[in-house]
Amino acid sequence: MCGIAGVYYSDQCPVSVQLIERMTGALRHRGPDGEGFHLEPGVGLGHRRLSIIDLSAGQQPMANEDGTIWVTFNGEIYNYLDLRKRLEEQGHCLRTASDTETIVHAYEQHGDSCVQHLHGMFAFALWDGGNQRLYLARDRVGIKPLYYYYDEQQFVFASELKALLLHPGVGRDLDLTALEDYLVYGYIPLDKTIFRRVRKLLPGHYAVVDRSYSGLRLQTHHYWDLQFRPDRKRSAADWVAGLRNLLEVTVKSHMISDVPIGAFLSGGLDSSCVVAFMAQASSKPIKTFTIGFEEPDFDELPHARRVAEQYGTEHHELLVQPDAIELLPLLAQQFDEPFGDSSAIPTYYVSQLARSHVTVVLSGDGGDEAFAGYKRYAHTAATLKLQQRLDFLPVSLRRVLFGMMARSLPPHTPGKGTLRRLGMSACETYLDVAYFHESAFLKELLHSEIRTSLRSNGNTRSFEAYYAAAREADPLSRMQYLDTKTYLPEDILTKVDRASMLTSLESRVPLLDHQVLEFAARIPSDLKFRDGEGKYIFKRLLRDLLPQSLLSRPKMGFGVPLVHWFKKDLLGYTRDVLFSPRSLERGFFRRESVEGVLEEHRRGRADRSHDIWRLLFFEHWCRHYLDATVSSR
Repeated sequence: MCGIAGVYYSDQCPVSVQLIERMTGALRHRGPDGEGFHLEPGVGLGHRRLSIIDLSAGQQPMANEDGTIWVTFNGEIYNYLDLRKRLEEQGHCLRTASDTETIVHAYEQHGDSCVQHLHGMFAFALWDGGNQRLYLARDRVGIKPLYYYYDEQQFVFASELKALLLHPGVGRDLDLTALEDYLVYGYIPLDKTIFRRVRKLLPGHYAVVDRSYSGLRLQTHHYWDLQFRPDRKRSAADWVAGLRNLLEVTVKSHMISDVPIGAFLSGGLDSSCVVAFMAQASSKPIKTFTIGFEEPDFDELPHARRVAEQYGTEHHELLVQPDAIELLPLLAQQFDEPFGDSSAIPTYYVSQLARSHVTVVLSGDGGDEAFAGYKRYAHTAATLKLQQRLDFLPVSLRRVLFGMMARSLPPHTPGKGTLRRLGMSACETYLDVAYFHESAFLKELLHSEIRTSLRSNGNTRSFEAYYAAAREADPLSRMQYLDTKTYLPEDILTKVDRASMLTSLESRVPLLDHQVLEFAARIPSDLKFRDGEGKYIFKRLLRDLLPQSLLSRPKMGFGVPLVHWFKKDLLGYTRDVLFSPRSLERGFFRRESVEGVLEEHRRGRADRSHDIWRLLFFEHWCRHYLDATVSSR
């Protein structure tokens, strides 16, 4: 895993090596083993390296034979050995044993479609000197990040925002609509960022930057999409056998490394599945890593130990205490944008634990999206069944009628949310279940002058477009598709990438291999979700791999006991941060509303821990990115 950065100027003015050094220096945590640069008139590429494959000869940026094509690359190409063989048969001469070099020659051979031949996780920038064009690509589901700033005179890119912001042409103008999105969703979705002029290259896309008569021209292209086309000819037993064979191959391919490798083991089904297949593929005990809490309702240590004992792993554990909240300033700096998922804390700690023993880990992230494991799928499905009984009423009438009835009930009345959703469309229902529940809707906290400048409902229209784009018409597939496009890359994968990279640890996600996702998308929904529970086929596969007690226990998210900590241990800390003079002077939130959130949580009237986390994280983010003087400009 590595960090990349670079610039492309329309007028071919010289690129300062000191600028590229500063940008890549901000990414040192992503690549502590070395750095490299390539400069031409108007172009600069930079790289920070974490050595994983071909430790002696994998330095970047890396060129083709005649030095006309250069690449700076972050990620892993799992099929690089097969790709290398095909390229050599086609006449290419590869000088190293690294996966990076296959990208250069795949571009020579296939042009812009080279990305279709890459099997892995990646974000890279490739400079084609002969054609004076910059080619950038991001992997299919967004495992690796890529940010950019563009105007007709300059294009600036980097693995993380903090490096991008070191370029003097990149401003820090806050996008208030992105702030609204953060308060609603807990992350900033789609290609937006917290800064108005900075964008993310979307997963499954590549971009081309070249010169036109008026300056630089940027074009983006969509090269991969997940299509839900159920195959109803196969039996459940056939699906289980096919999935077993696919995961055996996939997990083994993700274990390729020239450095020590291990696995995160939470005690849940997904990480336990990955560990089981790793153990079968390895001749040595797998190193596994787990964190836990003193609060029993959040502690998965006993479940993880059971799996570790079954597969004879070299198991390591860490108990996290309430003082873990001291990580917040560090996480706010590392994540670059406001981030509402508090499981960033245990993800950092388990990464730190793993990094003291290995350089690469495999995780179980993505299993819920691939195999329909989220509880919210079941909750939405139950509401949709109720809606079907009301089809005799016009949608407009249902919206007005049930909306009025829901608003007439006091807050937190049991059933109020379900009543409200009876007047919604299928997509609105899912979004309401996933995001818009009363206790987490923080828009009420914004000062009126900010609130009036915002559109309503955040990115709902874009989410609805994703929901409608799923090729199969059933609601479960649409929910999975929507999550794969939004929640997965912007929450789950962002969390894992930033937290692991902060410790210079490479994290791989075999359950998000695009071949696994495509296989799962062909499983009919009634074989993924059955009798009110998800992961039906996945659990059948695991019957022979994991203890029955693990398969039957209730799902436990990878969370932090903030609901307890914010009532006692962290109450004083929270008030000190949120009601500090500089926090109040910002003018984003109404003090009386923040007081109300804290008091409601302290008295146990509602769990507002996620809301409090979002406020705390945003304040620490402001202190680092808005208050700090950018001395490097």
